[in-house]
Amino acid sequence: MSLQYISDDSGNHTAVIIPINEWNEITAKHEDLKQLQDKPKSTLKKKPSEYAGTLDKELAKKMILDIEKERGEWERRF
Repeated sequence: MSLQYISDDSGNHTAVIIPINEWNEITAKHEDLKQLQDKPKSTLKKKPSEYAGTLDKELAKKMILDIEKERGEWERRF
């Protein structure tokens, strides 16, 4: 497979270019990849409102108390 890599200024790979013929072969073998390709980008991103209610209220209260406690400890150290 003849891949091309795109790198950032630091030399880290940030993307890969796959020749279209090879991509078509891969998606023919793996239908789940084809489904990703067919979805509009807007449906791949979730809105913050879609996460509403996913955290138990009791757990949220405990997390807030823990955060407040940690903030207090951090402020005392300085």
